[in-house]
Amino acid sequence: MHPRRSAQEVLLCDLCETVPLQSHCELCNINLCVNCAVKHLSDSSKRHNVVPFLQRKVTPNYPKCPKHPEKHCELHCEECNIPVCITCVSSGKHKGHDMSDILEKLSAKTESLQKDLKELETRIYPRYEEMASHVQTEKAELETKYGKLTTIADQQGEILHREITAIVNRRKSAIAEMKTKHLDALNKNTEEITQKMAELKQIMSDLKSILKLNDVSLTSTYKSRNSQFRTLLPKVRVTVPSFSPQKINKDQLNEMFGSLPPLSINTEHGDTMKSAEAVSSPPVKPLLDEPRVTATIYTGYDDLFSVSCLSEDQVWTREDNETMKLLNLQSKLLTSIKTKSGGIPEDIAVTRDGDLVYTDYSNNTVNLIKNKQIQTVITLQGWIPGYVCCTAGNDLLVTMVSDDYKQSKVVRYSGSTEKQSIQFDDQGRPLYSSGGIIYKYLSENKNLDICVADCGASAVVVVNQSGKLRFRYTGHPSNTKQSFYPFGITTDSQSRILTAENHRIHILDQDGQFLRYIHCDLKSPHGLCVDIRDNLFVAERVTAKVKKIQYL
Repeated sequence: MHPRRSAQEVLLCDLCETVPLQSHCELCNINLCVNCAVKHLSDSSKRHNVVPFLQRKVTPNYPKCPKHPEKHCELHCEECNIPVCITCVSSGKHKGHDMSDILEKLSAKTESLQKDLKELETRIYPRYEEMASHVQTEKAELETKYGKLTTIADQQGEILHREITAIVNRRKSAIAEMKTKHLDALNKNTEEITQKMAELKQIMSDLKSILKLNDVSLTSTYKSRNSQFRTLLPKVRVTVPSFSPQKINKDQLNEMFGSLPPLSINTEHGDTMKSAEAVSSPPVKPLLDEPRVTATIYTGYDDLFSVSCLSEDQVWTREDNETMKLLNLQSKLLTSIKTKSGGIPEDIAVTRDGDLVYTDYSNNTVNLIKNKQIQTVITLQGWIPGYVCCTAGNDLLVTMVSDDYKQSKVVRYSGSTEKQSIQFDDQGRPLYSSGGIIYKYLSENKNLDICVADCGASAVVVVNQSGKLRFRYTGHPSNTKQSFYPFGITTDSQSRILTAENHRIHILDQDGQFLRYIHCDLKSPHGLCVDIRDNLFVAERVTAKVKKIQYL
């Protein structure tokens, strides 16, 4: 609401700002009450034309010229990007500049304001309301679940009586502390969302005022902030721990009373909403009955593990040494580069900007190669980096295993900053295998799912962008006798998932349903990538060839 209007939308005088308006001066384009109208007419320096408010002419509020105050700007200089009056034009300072009617600029800018307001009211603000509602639901569920935890702790305490009273108190204290921290995290998230919603309300109110006032100056100087709010705030998701009571043993009361896992507060990266003008999904491309090899690249390696597309006819490759090569479809070496440490890169990926990223397990780093200069962007402590992919949002997803090989997870980075860690499902169980096998190629799907070919788990593990498990694919349902060991993985424009296993490629839909195999006489396929036209590139380990395959 305009600051000079009451809750009943009473329009007030522009001069005194206290008495309801009655008249309108068409010369000065201001609204007046009875007393102010008399005073206004007493100014004999101008030929004021005061009329009843309802009889006023609705005309654009042309801005006054800053250089010629007696004139109004009715034109817009395209080169200088400023409103100008007739005197400005005739002065010769804008000679040769293209001029346009300022009403046209007003119309275009007004349309832009209306679009922004519509997007804020119908798309962005409702999403923030939805987020706020979700946090409130989380808080309500938190109370119930933590209440159950406290009850379980009390029941165990009654069984052990005095001998475990101290232990009961310690566990309840830990539960209360976790609950407080979870509530603190959710309250903080609520405050952030509420603040953003308040900002959005203010912006929407300001836009309505601008549109209603029809003020060219305000309209021309308006700067859209919609892009700032399209990137939603990070979501805070809390994981309530489970409690595992044990059979009582007096000698091991503290251990057997039951333990709580570490406090878990996962902050999900904020979704970026597509603008209203965003294009729709591409048309569905059918699978070819007979996929075919359209090109074969001879890398000159002994072993070939990874391939990543730079373009339709150029790919980066890496083998079991420190050198990474860029080759074209004619097998010509375009450039090569060695790792900074001299160690063997575990995996490679190409960013949206065409730069190369590689992981180096010899010094636990993730590195970016830009203009042939190597920059270490991530250095891990206690974890060994494995495989890497670049997301549509220009983040990095990295699989990693702990130094003792007992834990495994996927971490999202924005530059050097960790944004998200994905390790457990909703029941606190590990999502990914651990141990000596660290083959975990990964890819982000077009629907923002994160797909990991977990060779150690004999499964393709797919979680959504929040890190929640969607499904596990363990091979074709009819193939129950042969083991399933997936290696490379990639996704295409239709959100299909392609994963390398044995001497073939499995094609799945985005929900994990098997569609078909690609054979093409493949020999131990490992790394996979898809170019912008959905051509599949397959790195064959034993032949050290890259095969380009058309399957759509």
